[in-house]
Amino acid sequence: MTSDPIIFLFKTLANLYLFVVLLRLILQLTKADFYNPISQGVVKATNPLLLPIRKLIPSIGRVDTSSIVLALAVQFATIAVILLIKGYQLGAAQYVVFTLAGTVYHLLDLYFWAMLISVILSWVAPGANHPGAMLVHQITEPLYSQVRKVIPNLGGLDISPIFIFLAISVLKQFIAPFVI
Repeated sequence: MTSDPIIFLFKTLANLYLFVVLLRLILQLTKADFYNPISQGVVKATNPLLLPIRKLIPSIGRVDTSSIVLALAVQFATIAVILLIKGYQLGAAQYVVFTLAGTVYHLLDLYFWAMLISVILSWVAPGANHPGAMLVHQITEPLYSQVRKVIPNLGGLDISPIFIFLAISVLKQFIAPFVI
């Protein structure tokens, strides 16, 4: 946590926008419901910056490379502004490492929170028809199904989120030293 309120505010707003851009990328990769009101909000929030990039950078298969480029650009700009305010300078290679690490870190964070919401919803409101609950299910289910191929259900008890939480925690610990 930083003691400078300007940096804290800027970093919070930039990370929120990065979260929305990464969410759009995940929504496209998981083929989540495009007509979900939350999906529509994500599209509206990211289109102003994403559409010009999309004209220059085509998608590769199902992967929306323009969303990846936008996420990396947002993370790079966040790092550059924070270091500019603090008066630090880095080499080009360090910017690349911090940008990639920060983007992956926030992607892992997004999945962590989506899974946490998914687990809580499975206890409180299983089978809920709320647009948010449906979107969380669409985002997390592909990941759960990959883990279930290795670790089967235990009589109705799905323990796949535990292993994914562990994997995310370990990955975040490796990446954390490179996140600004």
